[in-house]
Amino acid sequence: MRLLIVGSLDGQIGAASQIAMSRGAKVSQVNDIEMALSSLRSGKGADMAMIDVNLPISSFVESLANERINLPIIACGVNTDATAAANAIRAGAKEFLPLPPDPELIAAVLEAVAQENTNLVFKDPAMQAAVSLAEQIAPSTASVLINGETGTGKEVMASFLHAKSSRSDKPFVCVNCAAIPENLLESELFGHEKGAFTGAVARRIGKFEEANGGTLLLDEISEMDIQLQAKLLRAIQERVIDRVGGTKPVPVDIRILATSNRDLAEAVREKTFREDLLFRLNVVTLKIPPLRERPADIEALADYFNKKYSDMNGIALKPISEAALNKLKINPWQGNVRELENTMHRAVLLAQGTEIGPEAILMPDGTSIPEASPAQAAPAAAAMPGTGLPAGTPADTVDASIPLVGRTVADVEKDLILNTLEHCLGNRTHAANILGISIRTLRNKLKLYSDDGVAIPTPGSNQRASI
Repeated sequence: MRLLIVGSLDGQIGAASQIAMSRGAKVSQVNDIEMALSSLRSGKGADMAMIDVNLPISSFVESLANERINLPIIACGVNTDATAAANAIRAGAKEFLPLPPDPELIAAVLEAVAQENTNLVFKDPAMQAAVSLAEQIAPSTASVLINGETGTGKEVMASFLHAKSSRSDKPFVCVNCAAIPENLLESELFGHEKGAFTGAVARRIGKFEEANGGTLLLDEISEMDIQLQAKLLRAIQERVIDRVGGTKPVPVDIRILATSNRDLAEAVREKTFREDLLFRLNVVTLKIPPLRERPADIEALADYFNKKYSDMNGIALKPISEAALNKLKINPWQGNVRELENTMHRAVLLAQGTEIGPEAILMPDGTSIPEASPAQAAPAAAAMPGTGLPAGTPADTVDASIPLVGRTVADVEKDLILNTLEHCLGNRTHAANILGISIRTLRNKLKLYSDDGVAIPTPGSNQRASI
């Protein structure tokens, strides 16, 4: 945890620093906003800034945004009235802390930031297998590719790997490759010299140098332009980078972690991702299963988010009723853990009475979660194709010969694959997971069917079309 304190804080700086350091934070202090920006540009980095409420916070927030520096800001001050605190929040600060510092209050803020990206909550055996593999490979220096659907917790897993590694006392730096425009991502990664391009008002140290000695996470790396991938490959292979506009290479020592919600092998076939870069990145591939494939985690995560948002909003903790829990368990959670978190935040705010009831478990548009979900219907169709009977129907009560006799195994398999793909709205990855086959096997099957003139469900639709 790296804490940057901006301002003198009327002599309270020493006490605040000591409390933060006693809680494990690495503290640096500057007197004003320009010095803070200079420190951040130089590659020292920070995970959070505490700033004097009397400094121009809005200007600081604007400068950070212009230079694409993502940094949570906590405003603080001595004998500050409510208006100043409210203005600080409106200017972009996440919280306000009164001074003199209260040790427990500062500790709570630091822990909230530190734990936001490292708290792994799980109970399901499927997730336990992923965590066990992560613990096994964490001490190594090998690159790791973390694969999983959006919202499954890939960045949390990356933080966990860093925390368990021999580099845990060094920086952990994250770059979201999907959120930064292509023409700016090179500068974000490798830095730039003053005047290298329009808007380069000062030298800026990139994320590679900022992470030196520690870990660099390339989040959603599949979104990186293929031309920039060549420069990334060189940086990983040779452990040197070139700043934009620079004249000499800069050595770096980092461990690379990367995440993707796409099948990078498929991206290689589509020529949008370099195969040699994929080989460099996935020394170990760590796959995080979607939430619907680890049902035991739903209750554990719901309890965790219930407590988190009850504490955050100053609301007495209410137990989740059995009926509410059943509604959570039947939802397919297409948005995975992130969707469940938002649902529980809403439930904490909307719940009335002494417990969180099913009426508080709502979709984002305010509608209720359906009593029966499509996710539950799919296994039924897969288990008993053509019978029309629900999952779990005893085998000895089914006259399976009626729909199946006279049909070949290949025909039954084809119907199963196509029906499952229709259920998944053409999503090949989801269908392969349900069917228990690889995405490559699924695509090969679909190609055979298409070559035979069979219409195939298209992505985003349950309608079939020739491909």
